Amino acid sequence: MCTNIKLAWRNIWRNRRRTLITVASIFFGVLLSAYMTSMQEGSYSKMVDIVVKFYSGYMQVHHEDYWENKSINNSFDYDQALIDKLKSHPEVDFVIPRLESFGLASAEELTRGAAIFGIVPDVENQLTGIAAKIISGKYLQPTDDGVVIGDGLARFLKLQIKDTLVIITQGYHGVSSAGKFPVRGIIKHVSPELNKSIIYMELKTCQYFLGADNKLTSLVVNVDDNDVMTSTLKKLKKEIQSPYSVMSWEEMQPEIVQQIESDRAGGIIMKAILYIVIAFGILGTIMMMIAERRREFGVMISIGMQKKKLAAVLFIETLLIGLLGIASGIAVSLPLLFFQAQNPIPLTGETAKLMEDFGFEPYMFFSTAPEVFWQQAISIFIISVLIGIYPIISTLKIKAIKALHG
Repeated sequence: MCTNIKLAWRNIWRNRRRTLITVASIFFGVLLSAYMTSMQEGSYSKMVDIVVKFYSGYMQVHHEDYWENKSINNSFDYDQALIDKLKSHPEVDFVIPRLESFGLASAEELTRGAAIFGIVPDVENQLTGIAAKIISGKYLQPTDDGVVIGDGLARFLKLQIKDTLVIITQGYHGVSSAGKFPVRGIIKHVSPELNKSIIYMELKTCQYFLGADNKLTSLVVNVDDNDVMTSTLKKLKKEIQSPYSVMSWEEMQPEIVQQIESDRAGGIIMKAILYIVIAFGILGTIMMMIAERRREFGVMISIGMQKKKLAAVLFIETLLIGLLGIASGIAVSLPLLFFQAQNPIPLTGETAKLMEDFGFEPYMFFSTAPEVFWQQAISIFIISVLIGIYPIISTLKIKAIKALHG
């Protein structure tokens, strides 16, 4: 076997130009494919981050009727035993209680619809990192009677720190709720949509304002990542029974999942076209190589070399060319994509505005997940193996006399 590999290695460098051109085509194919995959996966990761780390968490526990009818009337009592049961799972990092509602936020003659979040400041900050996103004023304190609002909402209502925000909404069981709250801080939320409507309020203050003492609309259950979530979700769905329900972020945000899957399918088509071009490039080189060396093969067979051994050498030559292209492509794409992951590309103009309208940051993000690289390596390797079948068949069909006179 070692002899065959040595022969194959020497053979591919007998015509350096042809080998280098073929390796270069594979190199650029791997590089472009890895770059495109990294860009896609980076965008998907950021989408999930926005949903998970800045709003929903990986899982939530609600009243079983809440998700179909997001009314404060479908809330449930704060239950420490339930929280302890959730925390008993080692995969669960923390559990965050929330009371959510909707209302009208006003300042003088200006009014806008707003999302009201009743939170426990210290616990909420573990997930969303709100305190670090305060651009003016300060974060909420325990028993605080003020609010933190989104920068977009503050600009629309022309509010500054220490100004008064008026909120009007419908509380628990239809009770009318209206109140005045001092603005403690202004936050630049990652999601532009939430930035225009978000109001954070200390949980006890929110419960009192809405007439929903000791009530919650959700418990946010956070874990490390999606893989951990999948296994933990199965356990929790078995343990948490009616009147509660457990939902993953994928169930709560199916449109995000559909968007990712449809975009990923489009990326697969683009990569398939790229791989076809690479495959024909390798195949063209191998066909040319066999045609040029047909006389050589005839001589080798005539002096006693077995066709099977010759076919094995040609097969190894094909694999070596493929592996050289894969190795060079991965070697260049690794540092490039690690740099890009640390330095996302900012978008400007209409593209940036369009992304902000859809609730995403105007940047082109990149991923360095292992699958970004090994998927390309495996794909090109499989293509090389399949193309390697051609020289095997061609060699086994060679007739020494015809080859010598070719």
